[in-house]
Amino acid sequence: MGVHMRAIDPIKTGLVLGALLGGLHVLWSLLVAAGGGQAVVDFVLWMHFIKPIYVIAPFAIGTAAVLVIATACTGFVIGILFALMWNHLHRI
Repeated sequence: MGVHMRAIDPIKTGLVLGALLGGLHVLWSLLVAAGGGQAVVDFVLWMHFIKPIYVIAPFAIGTAAVLVIATACTGFVIGILFALMWNHLHRI
């Protein structure tokens, strides 16, 4: 009794992962713009037993745009690669 796994569309998978990663970084950029980034980084490092040494720079729209575009593109490529590997492994 085998289960047949359906193939997933690489472009759709890339778009979903790209949107997810880009969207998370839009939220991070908004948090930095609102002045809450440092508190979040300090808390996350503290709960991992790491003494905070990083300082969040002031918000800059150009930097935020590069961050969001770079992570969205990276997510898109990773999503495509994941779908291609998934489809290949489930053909076997």
